[in-house]
Amino acid sequence: MNETFGQALRRFRGTRSVRDVAQLANCGKSYVSDLENNKRPPTIEVATALDHALGAQGRLVMLAQVRPGSDPLEQADALQRGLKEDFAAGPMSDASLDEVEYTVARYGRATRHRSETELLTELLEDFADLRLLLAGRQSGPVRKRLTIVAAQMSGLMALTLLKLGDDRARAWWRTGRAAAAAADDRATLSWMYAQEAYQHYYCGDIEGAVELACRAQYLAGGLPCVGPALAAPLEARALARLSKPEAAADALSRAEVALKRLPVADQIDSAFGYSESQLRFHSGNALTHLGSTSRARTEQDRALELYPASDHMDRTLIHLDQAMCLAIDGDVAGAALHATNTVVGLPLSHRSPLIIYRAQDVAVKVPEAREVSEVRVLREVLALRPGE
Repeated sequence: MNETFGQALRRFRGTRSVRDVAQLANCGKSYVSDLENNKRPPTIEVATALDHALGAQGRLVMLAQVRPGSDPLEQADALQRGLKEDFAAGPMSDASLDEVEYTVARYGRATRHRSETELLTELLEDFADLRLLLAGRQSGPVRKRLTIVAAQMSGLMALTLLKLGDDRARAWWRTGRAAAAAADDRATLSWMYAQEAYQHYYCGDIEGAVELACRAQYLAGGLPCVGPALAAPLEARALARLSKPEAAADALSRAEVALKRLPVADQIDSAFGYSESQLRFHSGNALTHLGSTSRARTEQDRALELYPASDHMDRTLIHLDQAMCLAIDGDVAGAALHATNTVVGLPLSHRSPLIIYRAQDVAVKVPEAREVSEVRVLREVLALRPGE
């Protein structure tokens, strides 16, 4: 039926008077008359009140979202929004909840191979849907599972913004921690702290990174979960940068144990998992900062064997660690050339601020060699904005 809002309102009003309908919807009689005669557009709030009062089952709300004269595609968008809100308003089935949890798990895997810019738009859309579900009528157990998903999605938002070099990631860590705490889920809260430790690490707050990594391990309380497996190697990397080799070695030992205790289902290439490829990368990075270049190369080579070619972020960071080892060993030209080739060979969409920041570490490592042509080329490449 191709009818206007006013026509639909008149049909649903039936034999009731305009005055009675106005009282039911808590609005003026003249306003209802104007709506029926299409003399003014309805607001979503009034349309919702009228829809509930007249039992229109969403028809009036949907029509209120469609501007007069809108094309079929705009009408389709309005219908889709209305249906989404209708489905979100009621209790969720097990199948619907499984779909929500599958969606966040899919995003976790996508962080390993998709660019941050692509992910951000989709994350925002699905997070908006999740918020509608949280506002609906849900049982206690369902609300807890949705709250855990909200914590995980918040963590993904923070990770995405971190890789884009956007400091708003910090607010999303807070939101994620609050959600995990509200759900009373130690494993998720431990994961949140472990991931947030990376924010501090890459922003130069090394002591803060150590503190949060230790917090993540403490919160796990012996649970064989991702948080400790992710946090212990980050602690080792931070301690290595603080020139504490014995403490870093102890943290690496705990990282090995945490990975062995981790269920096989969690040893995956995902933001929600941790795998041997990541541990070899992180161990190699810690050893690089300690100046143990020979042992670092062994870990780096193994990591590159394990990582799929589609994992642009970590493979690039490993190559930059290799360049750093060359610089430490005195091969200035080789270090600069390897770093340059690594950045230039990366797809434009994956040249994030985080990658440029790590490449700058290599350039800083060889400041006395400005006359070397390879170093000049590296500095020219890094002078470009990320993505250029």
